[in-house]
Amino acid sequence: MEIQLKQDERIDQLMQYGLEIIQSSEVFSFSLDAVLLGDFAKVPTHNRAKVIDLCSGNGAVALMLSQKTKSKITALEIQNRLVDMAQRSIQLNNLDEQVEMIQADVKETKHYIKKDSVDVLTCNPPYFKVTDDSRKNPNTHLAIARHEIHLTLKELMKVSAELLKTKGKAYFVHRPERFLEIMDDMRAARIAPKRVRFVYPKEGKEANMLLIEGIKHGKETGLKVLPPLYVFDDDGNYFPEVRRMIYGNE
Repeated sequence: MEIQLKQDERIDQLMQYGLEIIQSSEVFSFSLDAVLLGDFAKVPTHNRAKVIDLCSGNGAVALMLSQKTKSKITALEIQNRLVDMAQRSIQLNNLDEQVEMIQADVKETKHYIKKDSVDVLTCNPPYFKVTDDSRKNPNTHLAIARHEIHLTLKELMKVSAELLKTKGKAYFVHRPERFLEIMDDMRAARIAPKRVRFVYPKEGKEANMLLIEGIKHGKETGLKVLPPLYVFDDDGNYFPEVRRMIYGNE
């Protein structure tokens, strides 16, 4: 299919999944956190689940999930330019029948998706609080994607809990320095944390990402801390597990 690219855009590969995605260094490009989230999320393979991706950016996670399930996927993103990029990527991969992109503020999701209806929810949210001292990216697109300008952590958990069915699962990628806050806000919204994995750039370095799974109205007990995930070895090459996530089984 012939897809028109804007001047600052390029087409990259989601290699593990054999997909193509429209990216822009000036507007938005997905990074490793999206790949990790797409791999971490467990999605039923059948076509009867309701799957939602919030803060979808240019649709990378939604596109990845489409290759793990036959179910339809709804993705929400607030920025019009990113929604446009995602929609063209969906067309590029002939996924129009499976992936739907909606331009909406996450806090307005109830206008598009019924409460208590979602089986699986994923989100790669803005990581950084907005304070008087915080330095926001001068690029508005990147600032909105990275800073809690339109959506706070507490608001995200509240909306997630409203959307999920009882026993529905939520998957988030975030920053370790906010781990306790994430746990508190999940539990306050009645999403029980069940699995967490810390991601480290290299052995001997501090964790710089975390992946966490929660279950709506799940039991408070049974949290599993998974083995650490190291990204690069001492030679700067991806460890095999991360390499598989990016490139698939070569």
